[in-house]
This record gives sequence, structure tokens and C-alpha cells, in this order.
Amino acid sequence: MSMDAFDAGALSGLLVADFSRVLAGPYATMLLADLGAEVVKVERPGAGDDTRAWGPPYAGGEATYFLAVNRNKRSIALDLRDPAGLETARALAARADVLVENFRPGTMDRLGLGHDALRPLNPGLVYCSITGFGSGEGAGLPGYDLIAQAVGGLMSVTGEPGGPGTKAGVALVDVVTGLHAALGVLAALRHRDRTGEGQRVEVSLLSSLLSALTNHASAYAAAGVVPRAMGNRHPSIVPYEVFEAADRPIVIAAGNDRQFRALCEALERPGLAADPRFATNAGRVAARDVLVAELNAALAARTADEWFGLLTAAGVPCGPINDLAGAFSLAERLGLEPAVEVDGVGQVADPIRLGATPPSYRRRPPRLGEDDAWVREILGR
Repeated sequence: MSMDAFDAGALSGLLVADFSRVLAGPYATMLLADLGAEVVKVERPGAGDDTRAWGPPYAGGEATYFLAVNRNKRSIALDLRDPAGLETARALAARADVLVENFRPGTMDRLGLGHDALRPLNPGLVYCSITGFGSGEGAGLPGYDLIAQAVGGLMSVTGEPGGPGTKAGVALVDVVTGLHAALGVLAALRHRDRTGEGQRVEVSLLSSLLSALTNHASAYAAAGVVPRAMGNRHPSIVPYEVFEAADRPIVIAAGNDRQFRALCEALERPGLAADPRFATNAGRVAARDVLVAELNAALAARTADEWFGLLTAAGVPCGPINDLAGAFSLAERLGLEPAVEVDGVGQVADPIRLGATPPSYRRRPPRLGEDDAWVREILGR
């Protein structure tokens, strides 16, 4: 089977050798696959990716965790400790345009699958390594999202003031790292388009998290300020937090003076906007507790859904706190088409919209080793 048979898309014609597992790497390679790349997922015989066993919940007997980040891929089961399996893996790497791996640093080198070993075989290979804490002094640290959230500062700014550190409700560091990995791969491919040369791409959980902490990280890097957890409050903007409507909480994010005045008008409390204490954002931050009490008193007059409609119409950013059922329902009402079905498997839609080469949903997440024959055919084995 020739490469010409690969499906069309922005990245069609590219072959990705995916030696990653769990979340950060598979998320990155799924994004590439959605955009047309042919991704071959290399898995352990008998067990496969760890997330195949991470349930419940299950859908059709398969862990939904695995299903979340592995569509549009093909699976081959290779024992990298076996000479025959290792030789097939080397043949795949020699044929690939991109290789993504997230083994502990040094593992791929010991297997003869490291960047330096593969470069003579495939000078155009874009080789992406995802680590927890880099390949230097942090190489021995375990690259788990929860550990990165803890030591990387995210838990220190999440949760209630004075309380214990709190993790985000999703493996956010893995996801952000996967996004950085995919972006790095695309940049390296652009360089290869111009020069014909591949290169190594390295991303780590810790570095990705520090970048993603944005304003918090900047507060420390630029001003030496160490932010602390503030619950649902924002350190620099008021009102920008959770409030209590008559029936349930609602979030209001009035990010400037105009939006604050519109909020006060909609609440029928124009005097708040005229109060010198609240006239500027800096004043509102200083008088946060007083202002929040006033706003909660006004918001108690209506339900969250009523305020959502009224405040949105007035140009005030806001929204009720939905569970995932409510979130999907909202996205559907807004025409965002948040879910797709791929060969009977429910999937979250790719969020990228492209006018000419949109993401495609060609194959369900693979069963372990189901594409062994296909992979060997394209490798001539």
C-alpha cells in the first residue's frame, strides 16, 4: 500500500510513529491524526497503552479514557525487548516523518531508537520527546500530571484561601503539554519543508505548566510576587468570580469599567457604578468584599438562568456553572457540534475549524494490534 492511499487532510501524506502512551503524547498525536496524518501507535503486546485498563467508565467494554485520545490511529503490538519487534520498530521510525515518544529519558537511546541513532537512517525525521521534567537533572523524576501540578505551582493557586493545594479537575498539564508538543512538531515540519532537515523537539510537563500559568508565572518572573490560592476569585479583576443567584451559582466576569456599569444597570443598582469606591477596577479590587456582598444581594432576586439571559443581553460576560451534560447541551445549542460518532464510538469533536482542510474522523480508536498486517505491508515486511 502506498503513501498516496493515505486520507486527505492538512497533514495528509505524513506518517507518525507514535511510541507514546497515557495522555500528553497520545493527545498530541491524535491532533495530528485528526488533521490528516497517518499515525501508527506502537503498543505492548497483551496490555497495550496503560489507559486501556483505566476504567470505569467503559463504553462497549473499552475504557473511555483510552477512547478519548486515540481515534484516527492504527495499532501495532511490538515487544521492544524482542529483536524482531525492535527491528520492526526501527523500520517504522526509518520510514516515518514524525516520531513521538514519552518514555523515561534514556529508554529510547538504550533501545537504539533514540534521536542520534535514527538520524543517520532518517535525516528528515522530526523526533519529539515528551518528558516530565526534562532530560537533564530531572530525568529521574516520574512524569505524572498530578506530580507536575504539585511541584509546578498549579495546586498552590487552586482551591480556597488557606486550604490545602487542590488539583485541577482534569489532567490539565498533560493536555497543555500535548498541545505544545503538537505545535513544536508543526514548527519542525515547517523547517523541514524549507531545508529537508528534521530536528529534535523536546517538551516537558514542568516547562509547559510554567508557561500555561501565564499571569501567575509572570507575577513571579517579573515582580517576584508569589500568588496564592483565591478560590474562585481573580487576583487582579473584580467582579470576576462566582456569585449566588436565587437557585444556584453564576459566574460573572466584568473585565472593564464599561461592563461593570452595564452589570449595575441590569441589576437595577446604578448607584454602585457611581460609588467612588467602585469606579475603577483598582478600587473594586481594594473593596472586593463590600462590593461582592452588594452584588450577591442583588443577584438573589432572580435565578441563574434568568440572569444569564438578562446579563448576556446587556453585554455582561456571565454564565451558570454547568455540569458536563449542561456544557455539551450549551455547545449544541450554539451550533458548535461538540460530539461526533466514529464507527459507533462517541467522541468529543476536534475543536479546530479549518475552512479548506478540516479535521476528519476516519477511524475509531484502534483495538490492540489490529493494524499489524497494514503496518507491515507499508514497511515491506
